Amino acid sequence: MTSSSTTETIVALSTPSGVGATAIVRLSGHNAQHIVCSLTKKDAFVPRYATLSSVYDNAGELIDEAIVIYFAAPRSYTREEVCEIQCHGGIISARLIIEACIAKGARLAQPGEFSKRAFLNGRLDISQLNAVSKLINARSQKAAKILIKQLKGELGHFVQDSRETLLRLLAHSEVMIDYSEEDIPSDLIISLSSQLKAIGEKFERIFEFSSMRQGLFDGYRLSIIGKPNVGKSSLLNAILLYDRAITSPIAGTTRDTIEENILIDGHSVRLIDTAGIRDSRDELETKGIEKSIQTFEESDIVLAVFDASNGLDSEDKKIIDLLNTHQQKPCIIILNKSDLGTKIDFEDIDKMCEASYEYLKLSAIELEASALAIKKLLSDLLQRDETLDQGVLLSSSYQLQAISQAIAAIKNAGDELRDLRLELFSYNITEALQAISSITKPYDISEVFDKMFQEFCLGK
Repeated sequence: MTSSSTTETIVALSTPSGVGATAIVRLSGHNAQHIVCSLTKKDAFVPRYATLSSVYDNAGELIDEAIVIYFAAPRSYTREEVCEIQCHGGIISARLIIEACIAKGARLAQPGEFSKRAFLNGRLDISQLNAVSKLINARSQKAAKILIKQLKGELGHFVQDSRETLLRLLAHSEVMIDYSEEDIPSDLIISLSSQLKAIGEKFERIFEFSSMRQGLFDGYRLSIIGKPNVGKSSLLNAILLYDRAITSPIAGTTRDTIEENILIDGHSVRLIDTAGIRDSRDELETKGIEKSIQTFEESDIVLAVFDASNGLDSEDKKIIDLLNTHQQKPCIIILNKSDLGTKIDFEDIDKMCEASYEYLKLSAIELEASALAIKKLLSDLLQRDETLDQGVLLSSSYQLQAISQAIAAIKNAGDELRDLRLELFSYNITEALQAISSITKPYDISEVFDKMFQEFCLGK
């Protein structure tokens, strides 16, 4: 990785403004120590040693008493000279120190510029940058543990191993291109096909598992669906313990989604109450129903609510059909209003529903108990999700897109290999290499030449 060529020293506040007893002002650049020395009237700082220092402005007036830590290049976050001034919290001290740094020649950093310099200077790859960003906003303990592993390079090791496999395949192909079909050993084609199949299946497992676990990183989206007037909004209010949604015996009261966040066992869950799903000629209600279906499609978990006091009808069956379109989506089927009598035959639901689900019977007159029962089931689902461990887990949409592109390229490569169209096989392997490499760093064509010279004697 080429080092950053910038000579500017940047400065910014690295802690939330006005929050906490301590604030940290960070500088990075070739002039960082010089600027801090001029503000503290020191000659130099011992690297990685905390020094209590008075901090002065350009007029020589005392701003604050602070702890200064100096990190010499390249042993710093950005691989440049870095100084951190740990001053008293609040708004004034940190702001005055930043102004004094700027007056001494520093520039106010742009958003993310410290991490950008860490990347440009080879300190972090793209996957580690993503882990830094996600870790700051981690929504669960499990997510934080996964992200810190990525920050330490776990995802980078997976990408590197995958690149090595694809590079070997590409190197073999490039050598075989110069030979006629009769001269290509059949066992070599079988070996390449086997390796290609193995890495393709590995990528597919990681993609499927990661797609279903994005709620760990971004928070879970939970949609409450059902036909009109089955008590969806009442359930939302019960879970939240206050009246967030308007409830009415009139069907179709909810025309748009209503969203609120809750925490369940440390997991952020966004509850989304949706418009009742049914056939409607009302234009406004129809738009609400379309949004309900879209919300269901995008949700990680679904609460499907049915009115236990009435038998199954065609509108209920549409809800079950909707569940069947996403059989892997975690689902809780709720029979609501059981205090009014149970006319619904649950066996009918069980026969029609092909999705895996949990089942719960609720009473409208015991809303608090109902809310606790729902939260207990959700807690069990989230704990189950958290304990699943399939190794590599992708945490970002760009990573999922990259591995999806690699999967498609590998499938195309397999088709070309079967017909011994080696030029097209090489092309698709290169596409897979570029896609998987984008998770950490761009693919360099010179790498395949290095692999070729390492493993083949081209003079024969």
